[in-house]
Amino acid sequence: MVDHLENNLEQPVEKAEEQVKDAVNSVLIESDPQFDWEKYEEGDYQSEIKKSDLEKMYNDTLSAVKVNEVVDGTVISMNKREVVVNIGYKSEGVVSLNEFRYDPDLKIGDKVEVYIESQEDKKGQLVLSHKKARALKSWDRVNESLEKDEIIKGYIKCRTKGGMIVDVFGIEAFLPGSQIDVKPIRDYDIYVGKTMEFKVVKINHEFKNVVVSHKALIEAELEQQKKEIIAKLEKGQILEGTVKNITSYGVFIDLGGVDGLIHITDLSWGRINHPEEIVQLDQKLQVVILDFDDEKKRIALGLKQLTPHPWDSLDANLKVGDQVKGKVVVMADYGAFIEIATGVEGLIHVSEMSWSQHLRSAQEFLKVGDEVEAVILTLDRDERKMSLGMKQLKTDPWENIEEKYPLGSRHTSKVRNFTNFGVFVEIEEGVDGLIHISDLSWTRKIKHPAEFTSIGENIEVVVLEIDKENRRLSLGHKQLEENPWDVFETLFTVDSVHEGTIVEMTDKGAVVALPYGVEGFVTPKHLIKEDGAAAKMEEKLPFKVIEFSKGSKKIIVSHSRIHEDAKRASSDVEHKSTSDSGHKATKKLKTSMEKTTLGDITDLAAIKTEMEKKESRKKKIEKKAVEKDENQAENE
Repeated sequence: MVDHLENNLEQPVEKAEEQVKDAVNSVLIESDPQFDWEKYEEGDYQSEIKKSDLEKMYNDTLSAVKVNEVVDGTVISMNKREVVVNIGYKSEGVVSLNEFRYDPDLKIGDKVEVYIESQEDKKGQLVLSHKKARALKSWDRVNESLEKDEIIKGYIKCRTKGGMIVDVFGIEAFLPGSQIDVKPIRDYDIYVGKTMEFKVVKINHEFKNVVVSHKALIEAELEQQKKEIIAKLEKGQILEGTVKNITSYGVFIDLGGVDGLIHITDLSWGRINHPEEIVQLDQKLQVVILDFDDEKKRIALGLKQLTPHPWDSLDANLKVGDQVKGKVVVMADYGAFIEIATGVEGLIHVSEMSWSQHLRSAQEFLKVGDEVEAVILTLDRDERKMSLGMKQLKTDPWENIEEKYPLGSRHTSKVRNFTNFGVFVEIEEGVDGLIHISDLSWTRKIKHPAEFTSIGENIEVVVLEIDKENRRLSLGHKQLEENPWDVFETLFTVDSVHEGTIVEMTDKGAVVALPYGVEGFVTPKHLIKEDGAAAKMEEKLPFKVIEFSKGSKKIIVSHSRIHEDAKRASSDVEHKSTSDSGHKATKKLKTSMEKTTLGDITDLAAIKTEMEKKESRKKKIEKKAVEKDENQAENE
């Protein structure tokens, strides 16, 4: 009888209760030898056994349950919202189906763990929770799964930064995006709401963090597949693969469990900016194995190698000197690469873009995408190299330079560059010349060409000399006018006085702006004014020319010489007056000599000698002063 009850505990409660009552009656009948069968059949039988004994007997047939305890139960029914679980108690418990979403294969008869929240609610129903039961044992199960390297099930709840949140044993675990699959994931949302198998790969007990991986389940199998595939690989072998990922540097191809890389340079014989110009994701391709590494499991693949090299099909009649058309595909400072056919390129060096000798960048002439015409300068089919030229399509301006720019001809040029010794100008593209600093102006003393002109400005020039072999022109600017020094020679004669303004001061002297745009030089000594003070900057004074050199275009002037010469002239007049007085005294002396005594004659002779000595000393001092001034002027 007990066995019969145990076998029926798993049946619905109502049916179980009926069976229990029948069993109890059977027990009563068997235990009461005075049992009245007639009254039992009429339903009027009353056993002498106490009611409390009957209740005890009934309760003994049910499981003893405690609140806040985790027990095992059996799923006896389920619908779209709820799961009914029998734990052997007088009533079943109802659990929300959401608590079993991690296990979509749940069915009637499955054993499940439940947490007893209450023995009965307001409706007298047993209150159970599968989620709480899982949570109480979750950390033990998670740690056990990590230790035993077990495969567990989890429900992907939602997306998060860098991956997904997975419900594992009631714990929210983190699934990194890189651990979802062995191939890159392009759409994470398709995994939300799915139940998948995982392995626990990391647990942080301090922060209660769990990291799981789905990729780890298939890596071992893939690793074995890789070994088998790589063992069969051979260089030059052609395989079919699927485009798995596209990067800026190449394309990853899935060869069926093992990946290979097609570098961007091996996608096409022609130049491309990005692999997306050639392939698309999930596209199936025929590829050739270029190389592989047994150690690192890397496979280098090629796509362009399946087609002939464009150089092999290049027109056999193409030769040096032929004119070709092409498109600029790559620019560099030193030149431009021109694609004249798919995969066939030639280089136009910047020096072959223009007859100009100026150092320039190729970007000044061309840009990517330009259609150009060029001449083949060199052609090496073995090395697959070609050099091209653009300037050869134009006439070399130096071929008839003498006729176009004869000596003495005048032209307008553009200033291109400066040096300390002159100005480089361009008369036309490819025809350059130099204006020496000494040929810029007849009158101005120019220390640097930047004082005279600016880069980019136009300047008139005269051709002075032609060097066709070295492609050089010597040019002049001042030659546009007659040499004014022929006239200056008659105007700025020595000892002539001109008004000037001090425009520059240095330790060695000062520069004076003279009439007609001429500049003179004066030493510090010759800047002293009559009152003994030195002349100052921008002061306007009269200056005397003390030296003029037409060849070196030099004028030496002096301000102090003007008042010195005036003082000297005044001194000469005074000296002349003194000399005349002496002559008169001598004459008077001779006249009266006959009347003087011998002693008087002697006294007069002494006076005369003294006067003559003084005069002689004065003349020597003046002579030395004049010589010193002249020597200093010559040195300057």
